[in-house]
This record gives sequence, C-alpha cells and structure tokens, in this order.
Amino acid sequence: MKDYIVIGSGIIGALITRALSKYPVSVLVIDKENDISSHQTIANSAIIHSGHDPKPGSLKARLCVEGNAMYDTLEHELAIPLLRTGAYVVAHNNFEEQMLQELHQRAKQNGVLGTYFLSGDEARKVEPRLSETITKVLSLPSTKVTFPWEVSIHAISNAIKNGAEFKRNAHVISIEKVEDYFVLHLKDGTTLASKHVINAAGVMSDLIARMIEDNPEFEIKPRKGEYYVLDRKAVGLFNHVIYPLPTKAGKGVLIVPQTHGNILLGPTSYEISDREDESTSREGMKYIKEHLKALSNQIPFDMIIRNFAGVRATSTYEDFYIQESKTYKGFYHVAGIDSPGLTAAPAIAKYLVEEVIRIDLPMKPDFDPIHQPIPLFHTLCDVQKQIEIQKHPKHGHLVCKCEKVTEQDIINAIHSPTGNDTIKGIKKRARAGAGLCQGGYCESEVLKIISRETKVKPNEVNYYAKNTPILVKETKTK
Repeated sequence: MKDYIVIGSGIIGALITRALSKYPVSVLVIDKENDISSHQTIANSAIIHSGHDPKPGSLKARLCVEGNAMYDTLEHELAIPLLRTGAYVVAHNNFEEQMLQELHQRAKQNGVLGTYFLSGDEARKVEPRLSETITKVLSLPSTKVTFPWEVSIHAISNAIKNGAEFKRNAHVISIEKVEDYFVLHLKDGTTLASKHVINAAGVMSDLIARMIEDNPEFEIKPRKGEYYVLDRKAVGLFNHVIYPLPTKAGKGVLIVPQTHGNILLGPTSYEISDREDESTSREGMKYIKEHLKALSNQIPFDMIIRNFAGVRATSTYEDFYIQESKTYKGFYHVAGIDSPGLTAAPAIAKYLVEEVIRIDLPMKPDFDPIHQPIPLFHTLCDVQKQIEIQKHPKHGHLVCKCEKVTEQDIINAIHSPTGNDTIKGIKKRARAGAGLCQGGYCESEVLKIISRETKVKPNEVNYYAKNTPILVKETKTK
C-alpha cells in the first residue's frame, strides 16, 4: 500500500514525484512504457517559454511564468542542461506589427519581464540569417531551452534518492475504489494499491479518468507535431529561438537551438485520432520547409540528420486541468498539459502538492534536493579524464565517434538507478546514436554492450519497448 501512486513518468509525473518525495509519504511513479518519458516529453520543442502567449488569468499563464523562473534552481539541483537563448517573435508588415504589440501587452499582463522591440535591421545584426522581409521583432530574454527527458530522468533519480520508487511496464487497464484506497489493475495481471492516485498520463489521461469517473470534465484531442533535426555542426547559425506570431493551432513553425548544439525545425500541428501515431509524413516535412521561409531563407537543409514526431495532450478544457476528482477524493487529474506544459512543469508540481492536494505534513528534514549524475567522459577536463580512465579503463574505448561516447558511459547508462537496457534508452541517456550517422556505426556496438551487461542474448535486446528486438536470429556461426 502506497500513500501516492503517480501514473505517468513524463516531465509532469516526474516532477510531481520529486515534489511528493519531499514529504514523509510513500510514493510510486509508474509508466506503461519500458522507460521514463517515452512520448510527449521526448518529442517536443524543448523550449522554456517566457509566458508571452497564454491567456492572461489562466493557469497556463501563471504557471508558465512561475515555471520558467523555477528552472534556474532546477539547473543546479538536478544538473540539467539549460541554454539561455532568449527568443524573437517576428512580424513582416504593419498588420503583424500591431499583433506583435498586442502580444507584448499580453506578455506584460502575464508578468513577463525584460521584453522589448527591435526593428528588422536591428534584429538581423544579432541574427543575420533572419529573413529580409521581417520588419519588427519582439525580444523575450527569459526564454530558455532544456533537454526535457533529462529533466524527467534526473527528477525521478532524485526522488528515488529521497525514498520514491519507479515501476516501468506498468500498464493500467482498470481502477477501482475499495474502502479508503484505490486498486490499480495492470495488464500483466498484477495489482497496485494506494491511498491517493495522481493521473499524469498525458495523451492517455482522459482514458485513465474514465476508469474512475463516468463523465470527466475534459477530453483529450491529440495533436501531432513533426520536426526536423539539424546536425550539431549547425551550432551558432541561430542563437535565439525564432517564433512566428502564434495562432489558435499553436506557436507555429519555429527555429530552436538545442542544448547539445543541434537545431530543431518545426513543428506541424494537426489533430489526429491515433494517440500513439508518431509517424512523420512527406506533407508534414514540406509544410515545415514552406513555413520556415517566413523566418529565414538561409537554413541549411543539407544538414538534416533526422526527423521525428510527437503527440500533444491538447484537451477540450482549454487550460491545464489540475483538479481533484469530482467523484472520489484522493484521486487527482493533471491533464491537458500541452504547451507551455514543459515550461510550467515544476510550477504544476508545486501547485498540485501545495494548493490542490494541500499536504498537511512537515517536509522531511533530510530531503536532499541535489542530483549528481555521472558525467559523460567527453565533458571532463583532461586531468579528470586521466583519473577516470585509471578507475574505469573502458572509457578508453570510444563507441560513438559522433557524440564521443565511451563504453563506460554506456555501462553507466545501463546500471544507474533510472538506467535502461534498450538501444533508444541508451541514446536518451548517453547520446550514443544521436549524432550525424544516427547509430549507423555504433548501434551494433551498443547492442553488444547491453547484451553483455544484462546477460541476455543479442536477439533479445530491445530497441525501446518490450518485445522490440532489432535482431531476429543469428545467421552466422563463429
């Protein structure tokens, strides 16, 4: 019996789990997938927005601005990457300049600080690749970029350090209220029990809600976003996040510098029926290229190394839905967390725990907010590298040349408290396969290391989810 079970290990569930681990309660975070942050958190724009866009007075507006500021603390406590890019929202004519002025007023209403205007020429002195048709820019200095799934992994690691637990491959298929607690029935036939449940299941959150309520106040209308990724050799081509003016469909097609040097281009935004459709399309890729012309005609598309898509948990509620169940006390919904959900995530966790749940307990005197991950070898100075090679000689074997990932880096990623034993799980943690060749040279080596370290046959090593081996059978004998 747990005090709290959190359903969903995306960035929202991860930071809620960490917030709960500050108190003397038992906490378990579960996910139906084989890893932490497998869907919305791993496939978004990675922007810590300023708060210029949400409707004034909404939870989105309040928690976006609060969350943006909280990332400065998380950077040090959780050792997460944070790139302070600032952002430009661009206009091309008098009509759009008036819209830009209205956006500026909205930003001020929402409490966004330090905003100012630049002419197109002034902006091009800073970002020379901006389109010549841009006439005016709204600068948003508080905009940042992070690496979303690293935030999740580090948050859950820190929560585990403070007593929480994590269970993967825990697919909830039904929920029942029994006396003063909830029983969660899992797909594998097992059950979990908890006094309180927090539904942070992203695009599945309304399905979870229907397991316990007849008519939830929200329904998820999933929207797909497709992206291009430029090789990290593109670092410095753009140093700000570049936005068009927002529309009802979202913030538009963006140019987004990334913490590891890549540049993200996209996304598209359209409603879909399949909540797990993460395929890309020729039409989507064409749409991105066409809409980028309004931002710049100097984008090096020959540096594209991959494309991907993600699904956002847009809801009919039109704001974040962070409320206790109207049917059962102790069951909480954190749903409809689309943009600016990543930005608001730390503030959402704080708001839920302090203002919705209102935990009436003193914080643990021994709560440790610090997470100290094992650094990747290539980030160390020469002296530290020599020390590490003496302790761990496998750092001397470079597996991924694109991202400078060593064999020991991969071993560490497998065996850490929130480690993973899949090809993509290692890519998320150590970046093996994230470079120019996208694993073309190193993936087979990564597979061999996983096989050896986990003592499973090579054809039993999964790509990501359960039962997704990338090898079928042995075709040669030694």
